[in-house]
Amino acid sequence: MKEAEYWKMSDGGPIECTLCPRHCRIADGKRGQCFGRRRIGNKLIAETYGLVCGLAVDPIEKKPLNHFLPGSSVLSFGTVGCNLICGFCQNFHLSQPKKLDGTPVTPEEIAETALRYECESVAFTYNEPTVFLEFAVDTAIVCHEHGLKTVAVTNGWIEPEPRKELYRHIDAANVDLKAFTDSFYKNLCGATLQPVLDTLVYLKKETSVHLEVTTLIIPGKNDSPEEIDAMTKWAVSNLGPDVPWHFSAYHPTATWRDAPVTPAETLFTAKSIAEANGLQHIHIGNLGITI
Repeated sequence: MKEAEYWKMSDGGPIECTLCPRHCRIADGKRGQCFGRRRIGNKLIAETYGLVCGLAVDPIEKKPLNHFLPGSSVLSFGTVGCNLICGFCQNFHLSQPKKLDGTPVTPEEIAETALRYECESVAFTYNEPTVFLEFAVDTAIVCHEHGLKTVAVTNGWIEPEPRKELYRHIDAANVDLKAFTDSFYKNLCGATLQPVLDTLVYLKKETSVHLEVTTLIIPGKNDSPEEIDAMTKWAVSNLGPDVPWHFSAYHPTATWRDAPVTPAETLFTAKSIAEANGLQHIHIGNLGITI
């Protein structure tokens, strides 16, 4: 069992996890909200360490990253669990698991597999890399030793200290900015907006990590022209006009059908607003084509 990082013990009370802004207080034998961290006695265990789900070779553009190693292949994998609670998640079976799952794999095996399939990078994706930070960091170190780049596909909801540790070992990130209102994050994700904005600014201004951003546009939830306008103006002011942005179509999941498929015209409207506000690299995805 791998002991987790980023937690503290209160006298005679629960363990407090300090990995993400949720700060779960965890009783003995229980897991945090993210599912990946469990208290056993007086220790917090990274229970999904080395348990890999969804290992696959993808085009780098599928992450999506359109401006990092274009045309290359990336070895993608995740574990299970997430620190957000999004009913609309497109990988709900991994982010909100009912049981611990995965195939035991070492960081060395990940790197060797990537090289065998002629990948130039390895991506921590499918579920949230923050919740398997210890395994992501160990794997990234080994990948760099083998000349491979590393990618994080993330919700960005992480505390500053673990964020600093994780992104020391990451070459490119796609951050999912789910909306631009705190009410969306609170009501649909069980989270808050500001830590995600802080992560975006941190990556852009304080690291050399290549940054791209994705927003899943959900009809009636985050698709108003006013919200897209405010979000993209913030992006230009805080991240710069050159940050690539992906507007992606929502498709109903088996567990959440509160909105229909995103119409193409909604995505093109978002693209037009973003371009009018000065963003230079806008991509539309999940329509069966990528623009």
